[in-house]
Amino acid sequence: MAATRRVQCGKGCTADAAFTLLIARSGPTAAARRADGSPRPGIRRVCDDGRMSNEAARSAADPDSPDVSLHSGEGHGDTAVPAGAGSSAITELGHDVFQIDTRMAGYPGVTAAYLIRSERPCLVETGTGPSAPVVRDALAVLGIGPGDLATVVVTHIHLDHAGGAGDIAGMFPHADVVVHERGARHLVDPSRLMKSARMVYGDELDELFGGLAPTPVDRIRAVEETGTVDLGGGRRLDSHYSPGHAKHHVGLLDSVTGDLYVGDAAGVYIPETADLRPASPPPDFDLETALTSLRMFASLRPARLLFSHFGPVGAVDEVLARSAEELHVWVDEVSRAHGAGLNLDHVVAMVHERTKERYAVFGPDADADVAARFARGGGTASNVAGIMHWLDRSGAARA
Repeated sequence: MAATRRVQCGKGCTADAAFTLLIARSGPTAAARRADGSPRPGIRRVCDDGRMSNEAARSAADPDSPDVSLHSGEGHGDTAVPAGAGSSAITELGHDVFQIDTRMAGYPGVTAAYLIRSERPCLVETGTGPSAPVVRDALAVLGIGPGDLATVVVTHIHLDHAGGAGDIAGMFPHADVVVHERGARHLVDPSRLMKSARMVYGDELDELFGGLAPTPVDRIRAVEETGTVDLGGGRRLDSHYSPGHAKHHVGLLDSVTGDLYVGDAAGVYIPETADLRPASPPPDFDLETALTSLRMFASLRPARLLFSHFGPVGAVDEVLARSAEELHVWVDEVSRAHGAGLNLDHVVAMVHERTKERYAVFGPDADADVAARFARGGGTASNVAGIMHWLDRSGAARA
């Protein structure tokens, strides 16, 4: 693994994100495929362009199909299993890439982790701490046991993406944990990060994100502006520093598939409605930096975007352009309201009213459960607070 270094966590670690989000936990073992090469139950197939295959669509429509996913999920036609079974929906994306629904806070379709089942298996994102058993069980279904996982990579340290890093490190004792150097110390000593999160979320923290267990310092590999994760067999995952959403954010490009794991840098995507919304939380959001990261993503010429919230998208240029457009729309709306002297609550209400018609998920015929997931993954209040914080820092607000 090139361009990485070990991390020592000295004293004076400070909370990098007072308004953090979340990620991961994981169960039994079974081969991912039957003897005839067909996927075992619980694995849905997706075409190379990011769309669900006809076979997978039939499975979603038919609850008796042998290819339905392992746990229930609104809008997907999934089959329910007993509570506490620890099952996870797994979607095959091609080229030994698998999407895992981490069931954040019990919701389907909010946060995804991804397994690259290469010669050196790699997990991208962990989900929240309470999701770690879900992820572990999904990896077991895919044939990845405790001694098999080589690497865990997180796009950034917000709790919906890296909250399970310490738990997963304990479950898979041979796996390195790769993170940007600005986030590494908080995985080693998460105390201040969790204290800040507790101040923001209060008792809701336990329900939404759970805790963040420390990751042993000798398991951490920190990447800088760029880095490389060895996937084996000549395949690699190249990291690219992509701040704007967070100062510790990286995008990850698969050298074989051209898949780009975008974390939160390109926003929150809702596959049921193809809606795309910004992710602009405090304290790190910066408009120009975020736009620069999107341009960098485009310059990599990825074949597909893999969203942590949520899933694969094949229309790369269109979606990256939409992501930039959404950022401009939200900043303009918040800037006008904030420049008029409105407080946070009033700005949130005004921006929600002015932007809701942009999103099919809020339409009169929309699924209320999908809308609730959308709000959970990219809430108006968090986005507005982050933009207001940036406006105050930059002096960019206008009447």
